[in-house]
Amino acid sequence: MTYLRVSAKLALLIAVSALTHTAFAQAAPAGTQQLQISAFVAGTGTFTGLEGGKNLAITAGADLTFLRFRRFRPSFEARGTYPINKGHISSQKNFLLGPKVEYPLGKLHPYVDFLFGRGQIDYHAPGFVFGNTLYINSNTFIYSPGVGVDYNLTHNLAIKADAQFQHWNTPVTASGAIHPTALTFGVVYNFDLNPRHRHSR
Repeated sequence: MTYLRVSAKLALLIAVSALTHTAFAQAAPAGTQQLQISAFVAGTGTFTGLEGGKNLAITAGADLTFLRFRRFRPSFEARGTYPINKGHISSQKNFLLGPKVEYPLGKLHPYVDFLFGRGQIDYHAPGFVFGNTLYINSNTFIYSPGVGVDYNLTHNLAIKADAQFQHWNTPVTASGAIHPTALTFGVVYNFDLNPRHRHSR
């Protein structure tokens, strides 16, 4: 699938970036850290937007966070969601990426994001009938504005609460679209690429 190939390429890019920046951070003086990398894994409850359907899914992702701009911290996020409990009507899987901006307030890190990508809807057997057509699955472009907050438990570990408000195109509704809501709760690990920066403050 196209979005799975994109996911694999992005994972490789993140890994190369992490290795490159780790080498830079070890060679650079304390206080010159340019990027921060974090990864998260979470459970997601999705209200699919199609005849009251619900999914329970696993979501995993990573963030590349850039230097602060005043109090704001811009970053780039990639995440994928795969259903483990597919409900009775349809199941949704997707891969999304896009910009994110957080505003740290002590241990609280509220943020907004705007993600986009590809998704697939599988309509459960015997399929979904609309008009004179039986649909088994459909693929679509997605856009997904969202809000969330991370709460730092330690320097490296945080918990996450996140809501995404999505737009999917689908041929099985009169409007040609559905608007799922995905609620995500999980844990975040922040990689310390330059520990000397933290210890020297």
